[in-house]
Amino acid sequence: HPTWGNTRPDDDEDGHHGWVYRKPDEEPMTNPLGHGSFPSDELCQPDTFTGAKTIREFYNQCGDEVGPFTTPVLYDKKTKTIVNNESTEIMRMLNSAFNDLAENPTLDLYPSDVHDQLQQLSDETIYPKVNNGVYRCGFARSQQAYDEAVVQLFDSLDLLEEKLSKQRFLGGDVFTWLDMRLFMTLVRFDPVYITYFKANEKRLVDYPNLLGFVRDVYSKPAVKKVISMRHIKTHYFTSHPVLNTFGIIPAYNGPDLEVASGREKMSSTL
Repeated sequence: HPTWGNTRPDDDEDGHHGWVYRKPDEEPMTNPLGHGSFPSDELCQPDTFTGAKTIREFYNQCGDEVGPFTTPVLYDKKTKTIVNNESTEIMRMLNSAFNDLAENPTLDLYPSDVHDQLQQLSDETIYPKVNNGVYRCGFARSQQAYDEAVVQLFDSLDLLEEKLSKQRFLGGDVFTWLDMRLFMTLVRFDPVYITYFKANEKRLVDYPNLLGFVRDVYSKPAVKKVISMRHIKTHYFTSHPVLNTFGIIPAYNGPDLEVASGREKMSSTL
């Protein structure tokens, strides 16, 4: 379920909230303070393999009682162990480690000819100042920390806007892993981050090339089918009472992502 729930409801003194599994027809959840009513839907599915009710219980079954109990998780059903829970490492594994089982084994999101430049762009700009930058804005505990994070965030978005005015994707003509990482932040930017994390110096719609990039990536069927704006907004606005006590979900869903980007004209290779 997109709303975090109590991961040990039988222990009144525990207080930990995190990801919980729900069936589509189960009763709505409240936020951690008991406010609101947030229904399950067809995207909510139980863990039928381990039977765990929460991601914490899932980790506990694998021998981890400490956490943090995060997602995503790459899990080995045969050994019943967690292989990895770091998203960048899982992406790289999925790119090539399972090609014998893949429907599209020739797809390579880590092309060697642009590896170094993409890794540098990720390490210096996209991860620290954009992917993590929005969280640094939203969870800042001082004005100084917020001011520093928001300047770095929008300086980086300005840089990326300029870069994507000249090429379709971050590495040129070919869609790569770093495009996916940037997209996942930008697709949440206007509906969530400009309000919830106070990242509001500009909006995505104020960046024509970044907006076109998001629409371009979203148009890929494999991407579109895993994006639920309702789940995205429900998770953020209902899971952190320190930022939104009563779990009120704003109306705005961001720009229309179904609008054609036209960016395919910039590239000869998808």
